[in-house]
Amino acid sequence: MGRTLENKKEIVAELQGLLSQSQLAIVIDYKGLSVAEISDLRNRLREKGAICKVTKNTLMRIAVEEDDNWKPMTQFLKDSSAFLLVEEDLGGAIKAYQSFQKDTKKTTIRGGVMEGRALTNDDLEAITQLPTREELIARIAGAINAVPTKLAVGTKAVPTKLAVGVKEVPASLVRAVKAVSEKEQDAA
Repeated sequence: MGRTLENKKEIVAELQGLLSQSQLAIVIDYKGLSVAEISDLRNRLREKGAICKVTKNTLMRIAVEEDDNWKPMTQFLKDSSAFLLVEEDLGGAIKAYQSFQKDTKKTTIRGGVMEGRALTNDDLEAITQLPTREELIARIAGAINAVPTKLAVGTKAVPTKLAVGVKEVPASLVRAVKAVSEKEQDAA
């Protein structure tokens, strides 16, 4: 027995909700995967803040047809499709999928969609080269931390050099007076 119209509408609404929370959608051909392998893929993606959704292409097409951000996905909807929906760690999720693909050798990426643009495999590979959110935060924190340190070192150096200079003035003055007095004694 097939799905009811009401059931299909619920699935489409769920897909639209998942897409609204996602930054990136990747369409893969999952033909030949066992239930255990799909579960493994889902577990790997879950760790990276992504989900793997298996649904009929027709339902996904209905879910994206009114949304310009996801509409380019329709070009990848054919055969048996699984959808990797990524919320945050784009590079990490793609790497998790690539690791799964390397282990199983059963799936292929058809393409992806991000910010209303269709992505090729090369585009997705380029995303994996980007630093993760945590790496960016660490870099920014390091840069922010470096500024006060340099400022503290610089402000400490100014009084030190000033003190050395001030201390040097009387010593120079004493040497100058002594030299003048010795010169006067020699002249007399």
